[in-house]
Amino acid sequence: MHKAPLTDFLSHNPFPNPLTQGFFYREKMRAIHRITPNKPFQQILEVGGGQSGLSALLFPEAKITNIDLNPEYAQAPCNQQERVRFICADATNLPFENESFDAITMFDLLEHVPDDQKAVLEALRVLRPGGFLLISTPNENWRFPYYEFMKPICPAETEVMAEWGHVRRGYTLAELQALINLPYREYATFINPLTVFCHDIAFSRLSHRQRQLLCTVVSPLTWLSYYLHKPQAIGTETASAWQKGEEK
Repeated sequence: MHKAPLTDFLSHNPFPNPLTQGFFYREKMRAIHRITPNKPFQQILEVGGGQSGLSALLFPEAKITNIDLNPEYAQAPCNQQERVRFICADATNLPFENESFDAITMFDLLEHVPDDQKAVLEALRVLRPGGFLLISTPNENWRFPYYEFMKPICPAETEVMAEWGHVRRGYTLAELQALINLPYREYATFINPLTVFCHDIAFSRLSHRQRQLLCTVVSPLTWLSYYLHKPQAIGTETASAWQKGEEK
């Protein structure tokens, strides 16, 4: 019941065109894999997992409970697996007993939640002592588009944030630490100042064909920057692991 091997995990990138327009999601998956402890978790709560099935891919033998506000996601193939339970619920009011889960994932979730403090408190309430809270979120370097010269082909940042349902731009590690009130165990950044070209092209106003062509053109730069990227190098988003203290 340990985490999936990295190669297997990355091979199941659920984003369309995973090696071109969806490459940024591969970056996210690698960062998440890097910070995830290789422990035999049995019960995992995925908060806001939607229809990506990311936690089920990361923990291929664990039992996953995925909560999301959108009831339509219950029909997604990843939520139809025998070991996955989907519940339509709110991150700020989790319908579970205290200390019910070995690990909780909040992948690209907190920046969507107005009362992020309540969401974190609820997660820690249902997390067992010694359990891990795994988070990914934009950080202080995030902006859209990242480079000014991309603005003519990209929607405005406010438009993108509204479309994605973001209520804030992101968090520094210090801000996350103040919010969670725990020391982080690991962190890894992703989508660096070079791989960000492909990310911003993927969400530009260009046609699908144009986006695909440009992502292919910059692919050598994207792959090279991806391979050379160190976990603590500059990136626009951060994956982090936080451990709840053991009871004394």
